[in-house]
Amino acid sequence: MGQISVHILAFNEVEVLDLSGPYEVFSITENENKEKLFKVSIVAEKKELLHARNRFPVFPHLTIEESGVPDILIIPGGYGAEEIEIHNKKLLSWIKEMEPKVKILASICTGAFLLAEAGILDGMEVTTHWMDQETLRKNYPKIKKVVHEKFIDHGHILTSGGVSRGILMSLHIVERLVGKKIAEFTARRMEFDPYL
Repeated sequence: MGQISVHILAFNEVEVLDLSGPYEVFSITENENKEKLFKVSIVAEKKELLHARNRFPVFPHLTIEESGVPDILIIPGGYGAEEIEIHNKKLLSWIKEMEPKVKILASICTGAFLLAEAGILDGMEVTTHWMDQETLRKNYPKIKKVVHEKFIDHGHILTSGGVSRGILMSLHIVERLVGKKIAEFTARRMEFDPYL
């Protein structure tokens, strides 16, 4: 089996740990032969220097045009998601186009707002950062229910709470795809206690 491709979307004012947490999880996951099981790339609308929250610099590997269709697409959150990219019709169209093609589409924190704006969460039970749950509920009445959970797994679509919950959800995806033993070792390697 070849590597499982993971693309993590980046944009200005993305929450740092929403982006870097899953990147760390998937990029260090190995099997017992020390073979990396995931190929992780950061994708963005343009291949240029971006600034995550608090001016954390990020340079993407691929543009959305270059990226093709990954196995897993992760949409992080942060101020850039809920206040800036939510008005970006091109990016929203791309997310909507990717949804039926990828095996897993997952949002972290207020990345759920981008999925909601694209109509992907209609009729679903979802979660987001605890501070934004009421706004998501109010702004997107077609969502079945917004609940306070660490993450929610609907198989093809996953949503998670804020910031560090993206790490937890990523470890859950690792467990789903390559087994509990590998996921637990990845968590141990990261010294990520809530999973252990």
